[in-house]
Amino acid sequence: MAARINTSLHNALSFLKPFNTPLNTKPFSFRRNSFRFSKKLPYYSQFSSGKRALYCTSSSQESTVDEGETFVLTTPLYYVNAPPHMGSAYTTIAADSIARFQRLLGKKVIFITGTDEHGEKIATSAAANGRNPPEHCDLISQSYRTLWKDLDIAYDKFIRTTDPKHEAIVKEFYARVFANGDIYRADYEGLYCVNCEEYKDEKELLENNCCPVHQMPCVARKEDNYFFALSKYQKPLEDILAQNPRFVQPSYRLNEVQSWIKSGLRDFSISRALVDWGIPVPDDDKQTIYVWFDALLGYISALTEDNKQQNLETAVSFGWPASLHLIGKDILRFHAVYWPAMLMSAGLELPKMVFGHGFLTKDGMKMGKSLGNTLEPFELVQKFGPDAVRYFFLREVEFGNDGDYSEDRFIKIVNAHLANTIGNLLNRTLGLLKKNCESTLVVDSTVAAEGVPLKDTVEKLVEKARTNYENLSLSSACEAVLEIGNAGNTYMDQRAPWFLFKQGGVSAEEAAKVLFRFPNCHSSYKTKDLLPI
Repeated sequence: MAARINTSLHNALSFLKPFNTPLNTKPFSFRRNSFRFSKKLPYYSQFSSGKRALYCTSSSQESTVDEGETFVLTTPLYYVNAPPHMGSAYTTIAADSIARFQRLLGKKVIFITGTDEHGEKIATSAAANGRNPPEHCDLISQSYRTLWKDLDIAYDKFIRTTDPKHEAIVKEFYARVFANGDIYRADYEGLYCVNCEEYKDEKELLENNCCPVHQMPCVARKEDNYFFALSKYQKPLEDILAQNPRFVQPSYRLNEVQSWIKSGLRDFSISRALVDWGIPVPDDDKQTIYVWFDALLGYISALTEDNKQQNLETAVSFGWPASLHLIGKDILRFHAVYWPAMLMSAGLELPKMVFGHGFLTKDGMKMGKSLGNTLEPFELVQKFGPDAVRYFFLREVEFGNDGDYSEDRFIKIVNAHLANTIGNLLNRTLGLLKKNCESTLVVDSTVAAEGVPLKDTVEKLVEKARTNYENLSLSSACEAVLEIGNAGNTYMDQRAPWFLFKQGGVSAEEAAKVLFRFPNCHSSYKTKDLLPI
């Protein structure tokens, strides 16, 4: 059977966006041992003249996709008080890789992201920038969409909490919880963190009543608010975590959540009397719904279709419960304590897993504008290209733990892994294919791979990568795929097809088989996109 070899960097480096479809982009060329990375010349311009990838197609390929099982994956709904930062990009890159892996397994994936656009902090940011809240939200929300496009994020749903369909879902959810007797009105006086949009217990604050997350003093406030009876759900939450310890991951995040619950849950405010920018409380337009009781519902309202009836029952029918919430560890309490209690009150199923990852630092230091060491994702992608950015953060940060970025380390990793391993393998194969075969091979792939030791090696590494992806061990998954690249280079060294082509005749036929064996040397289910070529 004949197979046409097409080129595109994105699929060639498929483990960066592990399981994507080929893109129609400009061709590129490689020169052996020419891949070097420096601070003066961006990686992307050195590595290729465009974003193309390598993939093989043949008439024997059959689709095994069964969309009977749905996998719903979410990032946080990002707060639009400021443009996106690298922490937001990191979560979304990881989510995108997981979504692509699940699609490869044949599942119907619904990858949800979006923006959280209500609250005091948003109104304050808008005023500080000389804009009204709607204008501010439109601008910042669009900046997230632009960054996701630059990073090749293949999301399925983008929800904004200012969407009318979202407001309808929030009000219906509120009514359900109210009808269940879990919402009541009361005065509350305490220390309030404006950035967290949350009242804090004094025992969790630092010196001078500083919030441990934002390092800023909390302010004393007294308000007449509506409250959610979180304390009512202490025992049910304890039981859920005991019966399903994988509900919160990694395991050390589970320990944190269990500790919070064990210390005693307090009812929390779900409305604000002093904030105009928000969804009005049903039957009380003098109060707006508290940002978390609003924003968390975006995971459900995102499932609705614009042309469908907007209600909870319809939204849930489109895919709830979520299979996986990916979040930063700073919002773990809201997702692993508040959210499941809210869902139980409304009679809805809980998400299957909440995974809290760590923070990013730069050169070993916490990032901050005051320190002048922020890492701007737009600048990073423009300088180095999306593939390099995606790969570095997936490979170098153990998913779940904190991770550090340094430009020197970035350059070394990308040169060693993408240029010298994957780039070298691409160069050796593509150059020979173009020069000797006009980029077309007429080979029976089954026969070509039979009896080749490389087949067993690659099949084991493919299974290793698959297991790591399923366990959300993204760094280890990248390492397994890199090992496949190393195996391919070793195989090329051993077989030396460039020499066989020079000999001609039967040797040239064997050289063609060598080039075709590597991308077809395994038969594992839907794993071909794990391979670097």
